[in-house]
Amino acid sequence: MRNITVREALREAMAEEMRADDRVFLLGEEVANYDGAYKVSKGMLAEFGPRRVIDTPISEYGFTGVSVGAAFRGLRPIVEFMSFNFAMQAIDHIINSAAKTLYMSGGSVSCPIVFRGLNGTAVQVGAQHSQCFASWFAHCPGLKVVSPYDSMSAKYLLKAAIKDSNPVVFLESEIMYGRSFDIDDEAGESIALDKSVVRRVGRDVSVISFSVSVDRCLKAAEILHNEHGIDAEVIDLVSLRPIDINGVISSLRKTHRFVSVEEGWAPYGVGAEIVSVINEHGFDELDSHPIRISGADVPMPYSKPLEAAAIPSVELIVKRVLSLF
Repeated sequence: MRNITVREALREAMAEEMRADDRVFLLGEEVANYDGAYKVSKGMLAEFGPRRVIDTPISEYGFTGVSVGAAFRGLRPIVEFMSFNFAMQAIDHIINSAAKTLYMSGGSVSCPIVFRGLNGTAVQVGAQHSQCFASWFAHCPGLKVVSPYDSMSAKYLLKAAIKDSNPVVFLESEIMYGRSFDIDDEAGESIALDKSVVRRVGRDVSVISFSVSVDRCLKAAEILHNEHGIDAEVIDLVSLRPIDINGVISSLRKTHRFVSVEEGWAPYGVGAEIVSVINEHGFDELDSHPIRISGADVPMPYSKPLEAAAIPSVELIVKRVLSLF
């Protein structure tokens, strides 16, 4: 058992896979000489050299297109976006090339590529740099979409994503980069791209979330237990496409109540999909209506108090869960 930060876990994953497979390489803005904008790739240029850790121009459209082409030819690129807000510049390559070519080529051309970087809120970076794109990418067939919470899921999900023969969108949280968690390398090998994780076992209500929102759900669960006697089960979705339907329904069969929590906007969001899944596969298990908690349906404010009000808080989660009882 080791204790490392999420940042270190991501670095370990990339380095280990690059040592194991010389087809794997990393490229993006400032990933090499600057050690990455968030120091995720610190030291990798020194170990792997400039042919495998590549600084790119500030042109997401350009370097993403180059990477997709490299994947078509058998290489295994890791594309770092300084933020998934900037991936919008490259959305055509991600959606129309990476995601669809295997299907359109009748299975003859695969695209083993990982698109990774920051997703969701940070701290006072404004509306254009503080958005959750989880539901955007999860909507598209041909992509796998995952979003880790802790160090162990960050490392072993990224290793699995790099080895996968499909394009994987890997959504990270800037807020979680510096957080430290225990990691069990032996157990980590069993982590899969399509499985949810029970972060806290409970019997009264299922609280389902992903990424940094899992942290708030765990804190809310402790308050609910200590102050109200409510035992919440916290499920980390981990995989947003495909969703682990069996994991969600298994929890619902125990608790018979359901709350989803996400930073993204509610309309057409991840929570909306989970509610739909539960209605289709677990409606008879419900003892009360499902609840969705989301970010405010507005562009993210820059003002610190308004920003805090726009993000689901621990207090809001507690309040909404209590409304079910």
